[in-house]
Amino acid sequence: MKKIKYIILIVLAAILLFGGDYFFSRAPIFTGYAAKDLASWTFLTKRSPDSIQKHDLNFFPVNLSHNVINYKNKQVTGTFLGFAKQVAVYREGLGCTLLADANLEKVMKQKMTEPVKPENPDSIFWPMGSKLRQNTPDNIDLKKLNAALDSAFNKGNTRAVVVAYDTLFMAEKYAPGFNKTTRILGWSMSKSITSALIGILVKNGKLNVKAPAPIKEWAHDARKNIRLEDLLHQSSGLKWVEDYSTISDVTVMLYEKANMAEFAINKPAIYPPDSVWYYSSGTTNIISEIIRRTIGDNQKYWNFPRKVLFNKLGMRSAVLETDASGNFVGSSYTFATPRDWARFGLFYLQNGKWRGEQILPVNWVKYTTTPAKKSKNQYGVQFWLNKGTHEIKGYPDIYYCDGFHGQRVFIIPSKKLVIVRMGLNDHGEFDFNKFVHLIVSAFK
Repeated sequence: MKKIKYIILIVLAAILLFGGDYFFSRAPIFTGYAAKDLASWTFLTKRSPDSIQKHDLNFFPVNLSHNVINYKNKQVTGTFLGFAKQVAVYREGLGCTLLADANLEKVMKQKMTEPVKPENPDSIFWPMGSKLRQNTPDNIDLKKLNAALDSAFNKGNTRAVVVAYDTLFMAEKYAPGFNKTTRILGWSMSKSITSALIGILVKNGKLNVKAPAPIKEWAHDARKNIRLEDLLHQSSGLKWVEDYSTISDVTVMLYEKANMAEFAINKPAIYPPDSVWYYSSGTTNIISEIIRRTIGDNQKYWNFPRKVLFNKLGMRSAVLETDASGNFVGSSYTFATPRDWARFGLFYLQNGKWRGEQILPVNWVKYTTTPAKKSKNQYGVQFWLNKGTHEIKGYPDIYYCDGFHGQRVFIIPSKKLVIVRMGLNDHGEFDFNKFVHLIVSAFK
């Protein structure tokens, strides 16, 4: 009997030892996730902390984090059993960031100073402003469309849906607690915005996608052959693990590094450029760093998305957040209202032209929707391609922004439609194929 008790004690000790190591090694990641997410939702939206905790931070192990909000200093602190302290701070115009090992005073000096335009959106017609036209195009069956919008809220934790037809018509529906002014995190839909910013620099003659990526750290090894295009195509050949379920390159980058781009830049090459396709958030943050180095001035860089894209499209709510080093987290962190996400989709639907101005190169959308060589037709230039993913049956021309939890901006050129769906979709509960087909069927 004593021998059995001894064995049981050894087993229990081993479980505690392993469990302790498991949780404490991962604790900075899940406390970082909790602190950052709670801070952004709190200071960029009007949602209550209880709602955020209940709906956005309610999964294991993120729900183990103990979070404290400091409203005066606009900070959130997350800890696990008093350890693994992570602090997220808010800066006007740049959203929230985790401090990691950065200096607080230096981080708090970062700000976006470009004014938000248009100044009077309620007096300007959609899509530049918020004023909606009273007439409905003849080819729209409103009864069918409203039924399709309603169906999106039956299953899958949908928070918002916006349907935009050309630039003439827009319909929307929101879940309780969300409305047309509520910013929602797009997660990896941010990658598509980063792509647009590169396109603007290409049009202005500042970058060449066929040239080697302008990263000085790669000048003396095999990485010098990586082109900007290879980064845009997710075909750089850099070592990377994109796994959110454990300690991996992407979780360490997002939740433990003050300078995310530096972390990704320092990864070695394990394949020749353009020989292997692998989805990497680290790659997109390298692209953000290329934008920063190309502009060459921090304040101009922080103002850049607002000045050259958001203000031009009327995306008043959009906030592209930075890391603690001041680099835009172009892979993951853009908050915007569903209407503003729809404006971005319409911008691409119109071939990168807005109010008569060709903002993107004339061939940029075609370039964006041309499949990366090794992607099996599922990926272009930081956009997903339906011709390879087949997420929506029967519409190979669809391309889309895709974010964690089921955020989508579907662009359907053949139907002159943009469809935005935002919400939670942890286990595939939401049927995107059925939803999009219901929407399309309302347009004759």
